[in-house]
Amino acid sequence: MILDHSFPRETDYVKEKNIPLVIVGGTVEYHGPHCSYGCDTLVAEGLVKLLAKEKELMIAPTISYSPSSYAVGGRKSGTVHVPERAFEDYVYYVFKSMLYSGFRNVYVVIHHQFEQEHEMPMTLCYRTAAKRATMEYLEETLGEGWWGSESYSNYYEEMEGANDPFSWIKVIPTMSTAVQNATGYDHAGKYESSILMALYPDCVQLDRIDDIKHWFTESAREASKEIGDEMVRQSLAYLKEAIK
Repeated sequence: MILDHSFPRETDYVKEKNIPLVIVGGTVEYHGPHCSYGCDTLVAEGLVKLLAKEKELMIAPTISYSPSSYAVGGRKSGTVHVPERAFEDYVYYVFKSMLYSGFRNVYVVIHHQFEQEHEMPMTLCYRTAAKRATMEYLEETLGEGWWGSESYSNYYEEMEGANDPFSWIKVIPTMSTAVQNATGYDHAGKYESSILMALYPDCVQLDRIDDIKHWFTESAREASKEIGDEMVRQSLAYLKEAIK
C-alpha cells in the first residue's frame, strides 16, 4: 500500500491492524561521478519496496531534502543541504500530524551516514523530532502531569511494546551493524555502488569513475551486482525482523 494512493478506508485499516507505516529518509548528495545523487534515497526506497512484497506495509512519501552536509562535496557539488534545526522542525510537524491521525507504528528508514549505527545529524533530527512530537501529543491529549497522575501508576506494566508511546515512531538504518560487518559499507565505493547497482542498475555508471578522482570512489572499480545482491539479501532479512 502507498499512502499517496490510498483513501480513508486503507489508512483506517492500517491504523486498526497496526500495520507499519514506513517513511524513507533520503538525501540529495554528491556520490562521485559514477553514482546518482539519489543514491542514499534509492537504496532505502528499493529495499522498502522489496520488503513490501514480502510484508504488509504502507509506504509514506519519501523525505528527500535533508541535512546532507557538504562534507563529501562542497556547495557547488550538487548536494542539497537543509540545516538541521529547520529540518527537525519540519519532520516534527510531519510526525505530529501522523500521531493525531492515529498512526502508532511508524518507521523511518535511513541509509545516509549510518556507519555502525552512529547517530549522525540527520538521524538525530528524526529521533529528536519523534520524541518532541510524542511528548507534546501526549501532553495535549492527556493533559499536563499525565505521566505522574495516579491513573498511570501501572505505566511500566501497561506501556510496553505496542502500548509504549515512545516506540510509536522508530528510526532505523537500512543495514544494521551486523549486516554492515558481514557485507561491507562505504560511501560511493565498492559496497554502496554495488547495492545501488543491484537495486537500480541505471543509477551506477562505472565507466565514468575517472571523470573526477576521489580517494573514496577508487574501490568502486570492484563493485558488482553479485556483491550488491548479497547486501540486499542481508539487509532485507534485517529489515524484515526490525519492522514489525
